[in-house]
Amino acid sequence: MSDLFEAGGLQADAPRPLADRLRPKLLTEVVGQDHLIGSGGPIGRMIAANRPHSIVLWGPPGTGKTTIARLLSTAFKLHFEQLSAVFSGVADLKKTFEAARARRRVGQGTLLFVDEIHRFNRSQQDSFLPVVEDGTVVLVGATTENPSFELNGALLSRAQVLVLRRLDDAALETLLERAEAHYGERLAVTDDARASLRASWPRCARASRSTPPVWSPPCRNARRSTTSRARSTTI
Repeated sequence: MSDLFEAGGLQADAPRPLADRLRPKLLTEVVGQDHLIGSGGPIGRMIAANRPHSIVLWGPPGTGKTTIARLLSTAFKLHFEQLSAVFSGVADLKKTFEAARARRRVGQGTLLFVDEIHRFNRSQQDSFLPVVEDGTVVLVGATTENPSFELNGALLSRAQVLVLRRLDDAALETLLERAEAHYGERLAVTDDARASLRASWPRCARASRSTPPVWSPPCRNARRSTTSRARSTTI
């Protein structure tokens, strides 16, 4: 339901961060994740078949997890519902599930995006099982932590884990060019300074054996073992 500000068109004029203003409107505009979104990738194949299923997006911050979830809801014409495991509890989950059931009764599906899904405890994670199994919601979880250690095996068995790669130099250059196009002028820096901007993207100096080799994870994960139970896609 819209409020008076949204109905009056004032919301569009409200200040928004540049990242939100440049958020892709189409999946083809998402950079750095062609191994997932391309025609041969799991998300590309899912859309081509028009058969949405639950997934867990695992990757570092800023790689497009939230954006991909939003665009999937648009592609499949599903109602988009978002929760953060940091701020949500059992009462919020029950309310969300009941709303999804009500929408389903009138023929409207729900894509439930859960940010930081690893923050939910084991009991809370188990509450997703019945609504995922019967199709009440298409679950899209996002996490920066290894799902093999942070998510229940039962939940992992009902969702495909997709690994997002850290943005490389070419992807970051594309984002810089989009920002320049938005402002209508080129960034007034030298080529060396431009390269430094791209190189300043947060990276971890130490490698971790517990995480996929396609991105540099937070250092706190480096001590974990190499055992992996998740069905991850690292094409």
